Amino acid sequence: MDHVGIVVEDLEAAVAFFIELGLELEGETTVEGEWVDQLVGLDGVRADMAFVRTPDGHGRVELSTFHTPVSTSSPPREPVNTPGIPRLAFLVDAVDDVVARLRPHGAELVGEVAQYENIYRYCYVRGPAGVIIGIAEELSSTAR
Repeated sequence: MDHVGIVVEDLEAAVAFFIELGLELEGETTVEGEWVDQLVGLDGVRADMAFVRTPDGHGRVELSTFHTPVSTSSPPREPVNTPGIPRLAFLVDAVDDVVARLRPHGAELVGEVAQYENIYRYCYVRGPAGVIIGIAEELSSTAR
């Protein structure tokens, strides 16, 4: 897999959210023109994009804000069990610390922080554009 793409309303805020989560900004650009229109099946596309990557360099998230054409829909706020709702998950050193750091960036707990046996502490937060972000802390080195 190369990357996961998320369309957001506020690109700067979304980048800040993922940087606080521990990802690193890889680059930013603006795209427009016939090739983009062909790719996404819309006319007159102009979008700003940023790529953030995991510290190990193996995972990337593309964050995009479309200036044109204007979207006629709002971000999803569906429950976690809705088919098609995007959900990303990240391993972190301390779930509680990460959740506390993400709250000023708009993160909201979906449920509660839960513990699975002595293996994981895990929770879901709603991040940019309503995307559900799983945050997991390994409690045991034999968890995988």
